Amino acid sequence: MTDTTLESLLRRDRAIVAAAIAMLAAIAWIYIVWLAAGMDMDGMSMPGAGGDAAMPMEPGMHMDMDMDMGSAPKAGPLDAILGISPHPWSAVDAAFTMTMWVVMMVGMMLPSASPMILLYARVGRQSLRDGKPFASAGYFTGGYLMAWAGFALVATLGQWLIEGALLTPALASASRVFSGIVLIVAGLYQWTPLKDACLAQCQAPIVFLQRHGGFRRDPRGAIGLGFRHGLYCVGCCWALMALLFVGGIMNVLWIAAIALFVLVEKVLPAGRILSRIAGSVLVVFGIWQLVGATL
Repeated sequence: MTDTTLESLLRRDRAIVAAAIAMLAAIAWIYIVWLAAGMDMDGMSMPGAGGDAAMPMEPGMHMDMDMDMGSAPKAGPLDAILGISPHPWSAVDAAFTMTMWVVMMVGMMLPSASPMILLYARVGRQSLRDGKPFASAGYFTGGYLMAWAGFALVATLGQWLIEGALLTPALASASRVFSGIVLIVAGLYQWTPLKDACLAQCQAPIVFLQRHGGFRRDPRGAIGLGFRHGLYCVGCCWALMALLFVGGIMNVLWIAAIALFVLVEKVLPAGRILSRIAGSVLVVFGIWQLVGATL
């Protein structure tokens, strides 16, 4: 009976892993939609930004209210370097924004990582049957998400730097010049050899495993392998994620469109062609934004 039960569980492990991935992604998307729905018509408030119900929508928005009353924010060193003055954030502001970005990355990137995670589960099943079990797929997944948490930290810093100066209260680009530059950079990156190399690692899980020594049996090794795979995905998609600063960090349709493109780009055999077509379109729109800014 015990062997029969074990075999039954092993046969269903892929379904269990797939369900876990779907559940995590769903929870992340529910959180994203909840945050977006919590924004008022002017995008000035968001639930969960702290214990005070009157806390502004985005960290540092109180600075805008100070400016409305006639006071100007103090100039900082970034004024001279970048021409912008970041708003001061509290620890709660920073933690909330970081959490927002982490959850967003989970919702956007976990579905595209599912082929690799499911492959891990399938190979792990066979290894367990042979008496040489791998570390749980959860360790690999955790390492993968750690890489994207690192990106979330960078994105949080980027939001702090440009908030108020280049972002609207709704967290979308307030400058056509800024939008044009981001679009052109993202479009050109789609044509680079680095994009090719990273996308190739993400599109072919087996090739990635062959080049990096296969799955690991110890938790630390599994986390490290997942982290490395996550770095390749960050290298593949960071420029696309930067587009969130153009269309709106909390624009659910924009988030969904980017997530869908990332998934299609990785899954379809013609994903490389698709990425270059998209890159060309982004460059065209970027130039259009820059031209519009000069008229």
